[in-house]
Amino acid sequence: MVQGEYQFYVYILSSRSRNLYTGMTRELRVRVLQHREKRPGTHTAAYNVSRLVYFERFQYVKHAIARENEIKSWTREKKIALIEKVNPTWVDLAEGWE
Repeated sequence: MVQGEYQFYVYILSSRSRNLYTGMTRELRVRVLQHREKRPGTHTAAYNVSRLVYFERFQYVKHAIARENEIKSWTREKKIALIEKVNPTWVDLAEGWE
């Protein structure tokens, strides 16, 4: 990555029972590990949402924010279709991250 260039990520986490959480971050690995800490009072802790099942990469933060908001506005069915298009078995894309 060239100095001054950034990457931003929009991601979807899932629980084993397929409760979903959509977020945006600059540091995907760090953010996923934070979710896995299960901090009390958070949605991801309450519903055990910690499996990375989908993500997209963006160069510009405005594009990432717009995409996050777009996905958040979708129905659950549309989010599931997006995930299954690229990850049909819902494998944890962050398996082994520590």
